[in-house]
Amino acid sequence: MATADVLNQQQVLEQEYDSTVRADIELFRSQAQDFLAGKLTADEFRPFRLRRGIYGQRQEGVQMIRTKIPGGQLTSGQMRQLAAVADFCANGKGHLTTRQNMQYHFVPLTQVPDALHMLADGRLTTREACYNTVRNVTACPLAGVHAEEPFDVRPYARRLALAFLHRELTDSLPRKFKVAFSGCPEDCIATAINDVGLRAIIRDGVKGFSMTVAGGLGPLPVEAKLLHEFIPAEDVVRRVEALIRVFNVHGNRKDKNKARLKFVMRARGFDWLRDTVEEQYQDILANGGIPMPDAVPENFGGFQPVPPPPGTGEMLPMFDVSPEFNAWRETNVRPQKQSGYAIVTVMTPQGNLTGDQMRGLASLADQASEGAMRVTMAQNIVFAYVPVGALQRVYGALTRLGLAKDRADEISDVVTCPGAYSCNLALTKSMGLGDALAATVRKYDDPSIRNLQIRISGCPNSCGQHWIGDLGFYGNSRKIDGKEVPYYLMLLGGGQHEFGLAVQSLPARLAPIAVERILDHYQANHQVGESFRAYVMRHKVAFFKELTADLVKPANADPELYQDWGDDVAFSLKLGRGECAA
Repeated sequence: MATADVLNQQQVLEQEYDSTVRADIELFRSQAQDFLAGKLTADEFRPFRLRRGIYGQRQEGVQMIRTKIPGGQLTSGQMRQLAAVADFCANGKGHLTTRQNMQYHFVPLTQVPDALHMLADGRLTTREACYNTVRNVTACPLAGVHAEEPFDVRPYARRLALAFLHRELTDSLPRKFKVAFSGCPEDCIATAINDVGLRAIIRDGVKGFSMTVAGGLGPLPVEAKLLHEFIPAEDVVRRVEALIRVFNVHGNRKDKNKARLKFVMRARGFDWLRDTVEEQYQDILANGGIPMPDAVPENFGGFQPVPPPPGTGEMLPMFDVSPEFNAWRETNVRPQKQSGYAIVTVMTPQGNLTGDQMRGLASLADQASEGAMRVTMAQNIVFAYVPVGALQRVYGALTRLGLAKDRADEISDVVTCPGAYSCNLALTKSMGLGDALAATVRKYDDPSIRNLQIRISGCPNSCGQHWIGDLGFYGNSRKIDGKEVPYYLMLLGGGQHEFGLAVQSLPARLAPIAVERILDHYQANHQVGESFRAYVMRHKVAFFKELTADLVKPANADPELYQDWGDDVAFSLKLGRGECAA
């Protein structure tokens, strides 16, 4: 095809995409105005709002906006746009999630449509970031730069994300549906906890994926099962559509607590699921289905038709070598398969960034990276194509932004959801516990401890992915002397392909003491080469219950026990209506 024809097709694609997005935002504006005028009830307005990635908060009169970052890929221009939105409507703050989204909190409903247009200016969308839809498609943040990847999965993640966006089939499913692409052997995007997991393989010279299905966390975690050892990469949309069709028909629409694909598999069996999906796949081959897009609009999923040359870092100020720099380089920098470049992980504590930090990261991406960045499942930012000779300057720039902390992806880099800070369903303020535990575990220098992970959720729904942390916590509550006290159920020994074992619930304020006891015992008693999970399995749950038994209901309760982390007032159990699948 001639170059001019290709360019014309790209322009048509982008015009159609932009037209669809802008019309949808204006439709939402009219729906919001009708709601505020009393023409729509809250129940009538809720599905309109949720389809656009707009959640209600536990605070009256404000919303949470969830912005999808397909494949976790952002251009520097998109990051600047995210900063602009944060300053416009969210008190200058944004929050990176475990699903490669950006969330804004405390947004007045009247400002939401204009914020959506601002996001669309950067080809960012909130459409189907919430509700019973195909959620944000995630992908390995090291795609294209990992030395051991079979191939770069990003083009397929982008095209699949676009294929299922604004589709009748995919915007009103029985429940949410999650897809993840992995290229690295570590499977850092945790495909096993997704409805569809796609891991890159090359077979007989053909690019493709192994395909696992029906994984998920929530209150009842299930590890995905292998559906196909190999599917050609160009067949991925058809294969996923066949599965979505089956889920759309057979998912439970009466009970949202039993509506995920994993419950379909549990009720009907894996063999039935495999055979029924194959029937739908054959129908798609015979009669057509949703096509795999030939291309995606510029900036969609961070796509740059002509990537800018990597920045040299030469214009950044030089900083002296220091022990802090050496510690940061040891933990936050790793080799890249392209010679002369390094991969830098920027630790963003619990995913929280200010607008000024976002702009600083965008500038750094232009000056010393690829004009883009990647969001990780651990709520951090990754820069690729950082010149090795510029690392000292990059560290200095991050220091000025307050983002030069070392030990990224280690135990003190705690992953949390926002919790009761804003969420209707959360019981506890998980971010507050995250800060407390990060301070507690920072003192350990033993590599076997530093390499562990802590994950925290404010409720059983697992937005903080507590099931797959070496140490996991989720919020609940109990009464002591007739007063509500914030508690966390502690889990031990989780990982990306196994789930933590529930030990017992502990008062929020005493969780750091429990963690300290367990880590001290592990440090003194684990065997050479023994993983944390193997150590937990060897000692069994009963041992850890006894180790922390005196913390469960202390005889002399300190007044702070009745306060959540980050609060100076008594804890109260206040829940709103959950909207994860409203």
